[in-house]
Amino acid sequence: MAVLRVTFTKFRRDKLAQVLWILNWVSVVTGLLLFSLGLFLKVEINKRWELMAEQDVHQVPNMLIAVGLVACAINFLGGKICYDCVDSSKFLRWKLILLPYIVCTFFFTFSVLAGALLCYGMRGQLEQALTLGLTQAMRFYKDTDTPGRCYLKRTVDLLQMEFQCCGNAGYKDWFYIQWVSNRYLDMSQKEVVDRLRSNVDGQYLVDDVPFSCCNTLSPRPCIQEHISNATAHYNYEPQTESLNLWMQGCRQALLSYYTQIMQSIGLTVLIIWLFELSVLTGVRYLQTSLENVLKQGDPDCESEGWLLENSFAETARSNLNIIKNLGKCNQIDTAENGDRNLNVPPCTPAPARYGPDNMPPTEQAKGS
Repeated sequence: MAVLRVTFTKFRRDKLAQVLWILNWVSVVTGLLLFSLGLFLKVEINKRWELMAEQDVHQVPNMLIAVGLVACAINFLGGKICYDCVDSSKFLRWKLILLPYIVCTFFFTFSVLAGALLCYGMRGQLEQALTLGLTQAMRFYKDTDTPGRCYLKRTVDLLQMEFQCCGNAGYKDWFYIQWVSNRYLDMSQKEVVDRLRSNVDGQYLVDDVPFSCCNTLSPRPCIQEHISNATAHYNYEPQTESLNLWMQGCRQALLSYYTQIMQSIGLTVLIIWLFELSVLTGVRYLQTSLENVLKQGDPDCESEGWLLENSFAETARSNLNIIKNLGKCNQIDTAENGDRNLNVPPCTPAPARYGPDNMPPTEQAKGS
């Protein structure tokens, strides 16, 4: 029994073809939208690529770009097919192409769905990339004279001021790395030398943070040195001065920023997937109804259209049998080829070369 059988008159078939022609051109626009969203996400990631470790964070934007381009091509072809199918006599030129087109479009729509799901599942990879990348950038913050790293100080400072964050997970991350360059340290001071010697790695570790960590909404001048020392500043309590520095870590700030972008893109892609699925359903109805018109031979007659000619179980069973038969055919062909190779004619005995008695000439001489 056919699944979702619908009866179409000639008027309804023509209207369906016209509507599908318009919807396919709208789908070309949605394909361009997918391409634009993937390009936008790729640009946003590339803006801060130096703050991310080498991870597969470009997988989602690359997929959206590829799916957008494929969507433009597929829906452009679908628009041409539906435009010609308004006249049922022109359906013959697309009859052999329409079914492979529907199958390809079916798998394409699920690739759109996969792109939407990847947008929601990218958070874990992005968090790992940001954790490793920010740690590396903070470690090279002081290397302003090293080629390839001289821009990291400016990048990290701009990041902390723009996103109102400090450190990787918090401002205390700056306490465990040397972020002050050695050229700014006065080696003649005993305190500096002792602090360098007290650390196993020879780093100059202090409870200070860069100026970009200062909270611009603080009611008092920013305290960025000796933050954990309550006696170093007047009327200062480290436990209660939460407005002095940005409390949020930059990893969480960036993760929230990218998560919001990916959720918005994922919702848009999901809506596009539903739209593409509806267009595919309409094209399937148009194909089956026009094929039934050809069987009846009257272009003005009523015809039935369906999504599947048989039920889901029967369709799955028939496809499974086709796959099994293909496997059996391959086995039979292999066996026949093997038997054909084994059918070698038996060797014929070599003809006698030494006379009728098949004896060498020396033996014949002895006998005589």
